[in-house]
Amino acid sequence: MSAIVFEHCTLLDVQQGQMLPDRSIMVVGERIEEVSDSRIRRADARRIDVHGRTVMPGLCDAHVHVTQLDPNLQALRHAAPSYVSAQASVVMRDMLRRGFTTVRDAGGADYGLADAVAEGLFEGPRLLFSGHALSQTGGHGDMRQRGEDRVDFCPACVGRAGRICDGVDEVRRAARDELRKGASQIKLMVNGGVTSPLDRIDSTQFSLDEIRAAVDEAQAQHRYVMAHAYTPEAINRALECGVRSIEHGSLLDPETADHIVRKNAFLVPTIVVLRAMVQRGESVGLTALLRAKAAEVETSAMHALEIAMRAGVKMAFGSDLFGPMLSCQSEEFAIRSEVQKPIDVIRSATLHAAELFNMTGEIGVVAPGAYADILVVDGDPLANINLLQDQGKHLDAIMKGGAFVVNRL
Repeated sequence: MSAIVFEHCTLLDVQQGQMLPDRSIMVVGERIEEVSDSRIRRADARRIDVHGRTVMPGLCDAHVHVTQLDPNLQALRHAAPSYVSAQASVVMRDMLRRGFTTVRDAGGADYGLADAVAEGLFEGPRLLFSGHALSQTGGHGDMRQRGEDRVDFCPACVGRAGRICDGVDEVRRAARDELRKGASQIKLMVNGGVTSPLDRIDSTQFSLDEIRAAVDEAQAQHRYVMAHAYTPEAINRALECGVRSIEHGSLLDPETADHIVRKNAFLVPTIVVLRAMVQRGESVGLTALLRAKAAEVETSAMHALEIAMRAGVKMAFGSDLFGPMLSCQSEEFAIRSEVQKPIDVIRSATLHAAELFNMTGEIGVVAPGAYADILVVDGDPLANINLLQDQGKHLDAIMKGGAFVVNRL
């Protein structure tokens, strides 16, 4: 099997938070075989001199919606699956070219998109999909207007992010069905949201028994539950039921942050989507109601990030963008660096995301045995985290699973 050796690398060790000069990295197939502080001797290797540039792991985004290119989320209910898939291929290609080599879809993507990426039919990040997010009637995943009574649900249709289920038996059946189709995790809506038309942000959703049913089914198949939650009340209910990943958490308080730590759970803040909705929402056609709900939450999101950081909460990187705002994905780095150190933000998109995904040692590191998901950055992202923005402009090489996506070296 042919080998590629990167030479004269400045390796960003994300675990130690250090820049290690003059490293060599050998890739064989889709994995990293060796990392050395001396020249790697292999006669048949293709050698690439990076001239001291920073080499770091590919990035992870733990909260994306690759099927939601239309800013009118309700339009997805009526779009042809083939058209949604075509749009998703463009979304995923752009994510990969920003340096994101693994993403977790929080509702809408399915096994077809994941297989298309894995087989090379679509260019995109490794895709961990939730299938349809589970929502109660009138919950965050129920996109019907007040005058609509009929529930149109097609289990096979990509792009329809919400699946309505009420009662323990329905929740259990829905979770089993999404897991049957290969979901990497189950997504629950346990709180009101910004983009849903009728629920209040402070409403709690699903009974405790319903949440436990979904957690039980996920754990039975060695998977876990991620839960959309903003308020302390909703977060605490989810944690007590065994939810592992809290999405957003924008109204977090110190006591709840401590609860997340005690439960060894994760928080996935998604501040960039709120800021984008406030700043760009009108230009992309969001209603005044949705923009007002986003502004209400956005004012608290940065404070919640500070609380989580002080409490030592494990945080993974997330964006949650949709429509034309998807291009803002990497701006989450700059937003978080207003509160966190650059290395901690980078860890959220590498080490912490890998742990959350149950892929520790496989992604999020440049180390022997890991997938060869490698970025070559023209500069030092610890000194200037904005090098991870600008749609991949500063990434001279992007490799996913041992194959170059971008190579300007």
